[in-house]
Amino acid sequence: MTPPATPNPGDVNQKLVEQYTEIARLAGALAHEIRNPLSTIRLNMELLAEDYRETDSPGGQRRLRKIEVVDRECRRLENLLDDFLSFAKVRRLNLQPSDLNEHVKQVLDFFRPQAAKANLEVVDYLAGDLPTVLLDRESFRSALLNLVLNAEQAMPDGGQLVVRTYGTADGVAMDLIDTGCGMDRESCAKVFDAFYSTKRGGSGLGLPTARKIVEAHGGSILLQSELGRGSQFTVKLPTPARLPAEG
Repeated sequence: MTPPATPNPGDVNQKLVEQYTEIARLAGALAHEIRNPLSTIRLNMELLAEDYRETDSPGGQRRLRKIEVVDRECRRLENLLDDFLSFAKVRRLNLQPSDLNEHVKQVLDFFRPQAAKANLEVVDYLAGDLPTVLLDRESFRSALLNLVLNAEQAMPDGGQLVVRTYGTADGVAMDLIDTGCGMDRESCAKVFDAFYSTKRGGSGLGLPTARKIVEAHGGSILLQSELGRGSQFTVKLPTPARLPAEG
């Protein structure tokens, strides 16, 4: 009797990739289908709210408050769907030789007005001799912005965000250090799990999406945190062999 053939690991991996791609495609299509009627509901809630804003009767004001609750929850669901679509997206990266510092500067410049309103001090220490790395401009900046916004949410009463870059033995690294509320060991172990969030109303998809993007670049993201003292996220990116360290 002929023994069953041993599966080729490459074929198995390819099959898993194809299955994941199909699941992600179906999930994305479902999210789009949900968002369309949700947008219609929210639009009609807004129109209905306008009608009740014109009345001063107690009954009308009660109805208005209920309508505003529905509208607020619709907006929250729309934001959740947007986050989910970003997380489930199958990314085909357009990798280009890039200066990590330039991406960091542009994200921080975009964030500074919001940081000022939130009473956050943003400090950057960007090494001037970084080797060139391969980055997909759009997706990497999205990951970095997710990390910056996560730091902001961890400091509701204000604080300091330090961003620093430096070279490593095989690439570059970036630290984002906040003086926020920090996390306990259990939260640190779960923080990159989809839909896990310690923040009220959070989707729990920002950090998992950031990790997916960093890992798609061949990098890694690490977390160190202490409850009540803040957190440090470290992103490490490799330098391809064909792009040796400059200088």
